[in-house]
Amino acid sequence: MMAKGFLTHIKDHFGDGNYAGDEYGGAGGRDGSGLPTGEPGNFMFATGIECSYPTIDNGKTRRDLLAECGHYDRWKEDLALVKDLGLKVLRYGLPYYSMHLGPGKYDWEFADQAMAEMQRLEITPILDLLHFGVPDWIGNFQNPELPVHFAEFAGAVAQRYPWVRYYTPINEIFVTARMSAKDGIWNEQLKSDKAFVTAMKHIVAASIMATQQIAKVRPDCIIVQSESAEYIHELRATPCAQIKLENKLRFLSLDLLYAHHPDADVLNYLYDNGMTRREYEWFMAGEPPGYQVMGNDYYGRNERIILPSGEECTSMDVLGWYNITHEYYQRYRKPVMHTETNVFDANDAPTWLWKQWVNILRMRQEGVPVLGFTWYSLIDQVDWDIALSRKVGKVNACGLYDLDRKPRKVAESYRQLLQEYGQITIVPHGEMFQVTEQPATLKVEV
Repeated sequence: MMAKGFLTHIKDHFGDGNYAGDEYGGAGGRDGSGLPTGEPGNFMFATGIECSYPTIDNGKTRRDLLAECGHYDRWKEDLALVKDLGLKVLRYGLPYYSMHLGPGKYDWEFADQAMAEMQRLEITPILDLLHFGVPDWIGNFQNPELPVHFAEFAGAVAQRYPWVRYYTPINEIFVTARMSAKDGIWNEQLKSDKAFVTAMKHIVAASIMATQQIAKVRPDCIIVQSESAEYIHELRATPCAQIKLENKLRFLSLDLLYAHHPDADVLNYLYDNGMTRREYEWFMAGEPPGYQVMGNDYYGRNERIILPSGEECTSMDVLGWYNITHEYYQRYRKPVMHTETNVFDANDAPTWLWKQWVNILRMRQEGVPVLGFTWYSLIDQVDWDIALSRKVGKVNACGLYDLDRKPRKVAESYRQLLQEYGQITIVPHGEMFQVTEQPATLKVEV
């Protein structure tokens, strides 16, 4: 079965149709129009629970950060910290790899408890359904059956928690494909352009199909696509063709997701590395349903400098979130959210928080609809300084709280930010509008 392409598997399970078009969830709102603009305080200040779960060691070792950071044992305490900090929104990842036991088989025990507590605390989850890994029985991102199986899981989640409106179907699609199939670090641990393109098309197709299944339950779903905002600075008088291509490939996941035609260099790269014309046309047929929000994740280490010698170093905030994200915004014209940021040095974290907020204020001054901001994550992380590539157990002091659930300096800075800006709206001066949502319409009264 693995020999068949992913479009064949989709057709076998869902029949003929314009799978990336309008038949799922209706055509309205996919450019973000119609999102509520009133209600003082509806800007989404958020944090997240670190939930990565790729495999390493050729699939023999599973890195589950929910376990390594103690969330399975302290989930109720963690959710209480979110509430105590004054945050109303939480990027929350369900452990897909351990929940989806096989076709039509699920383990809901942990998810039911955590989701019920979020509902009780009136925390709005942005539900993350796939975070760098898949169940063992699916294998890895080279499997063309992934879109079908993952879409089934997403539909089951939406049916079980119909009160959830916000979703990130697949976190950081570009990073997932690159780390798994081009850098050789996670999951299939391959290092080829063909493997990268194969992973990319399977993951993007999985996200599209998942969104379609979510929209059957929640036609008004809001899809916050969290994607890494990156740039490579090359300091050589004669630019390298490979670096120029890499700076174009950083858009690839969103180009395929949002049906945005890439340029000729990228298109040739796709065709040279296994994407068929029929597959490309499927991605370009139209956007997924729901309100689409472009979430950009930015860490100082997202920018890299290539020196004249060829040596690479981290540039730490040369362009910054504003400049890089503005380029993405000009390309896709989607509402924006700052969906991840942190630094590993706890002493630098308060200043980094305020610096990110300055970037957001500048973006809003430009008239760009910025819907939210996220410090990621709530609790310190483990081994992210080596991208989870080995199980060392080094604590990365990048959380609002440490692993003992004691607040770090940045938690107090976030409290100050909330006290000062907690009543702003997603659109400047949106407090002039009174918004009333009704079952089939959105009524705006002045």
